[in-house]
Amino acid sequence: MKDLLAPVTILCGHYGTGKTNLAVNLALQAAGQGEAVTVMDLDVVNPYFRTADFRELFRERGIRLIAPTYAGTNLDIPVLPPSVAAAIRAGEGRLILDVGGDDDGAVALGGFSALLERRGYSMLYVVNPYRELEPDPEEDAALLERIQQSSRLRVTYLVNNANLGPETTPQLVREAAPYLGELSRITGIPVLWTAVESRYAGQFPPDGILPIEVYVKLPWDEEEKR
Repeated sequence: MKDLLAPVTILCGHYGTGKTNLAVNLALQAAGQGEAVTVMDLDVVNPYFRTADFRELFRERGIRLIAPTYAGTNLDIPVLPPSVAAAIRAGEGRLILDVGGDDDGAVALGGFSALLERRGYSMLYVVNPYRELEPDPEEDAALLERIQQSSRLRVTYLVNNANLGPETTPQLVREAAPYLGELSRITGIPVLWTAVESRYAGQFPPDGILPIEVYVKLPWDEEEKR
């Protein structure tokens, strides 16, 4: 990861594409490689499936978490703490920013655009073609552009995070490649990785594959295991 991404890594995209699960994986992988890692939960729109839910796991692995002041409460207006700007400005270790809420959520990121430009960043647009109500590539490209406008930053890479939760198979992941290819053609943005559960990673050529674990699970997926 050190060779592919800038010290600041931003994850953006549609609701439900798996940004948070990727953020958790990237954080744990970087920490496992000896990097000092800070995760910033910038999702001020969606109260569910957020990196703030992994506070204890991050603490166990020595990962710092910065989250909205009211994350995990019943209050409706989360506030980003001053430590967000301070951590970006400090220029220490690896920062992973989990941005939620489509283009609405990217507005919060825009407040830090000047700091991020100075620090240097990689911005990953996460795509799951099997997400409910997923648009076609043209509509996806339009959302990507709106996120860029709202955040005042440029997406540097696409990430194929094709999945159907516990029903995901290697073939299903492979069949998403044309969608990502078309989105890449429209936007001119390359596909950096295809995220694949580590148990299936050996079934894919190693180049361009990001082995991941599934940390973010839907409540009904947990019920099925009981």
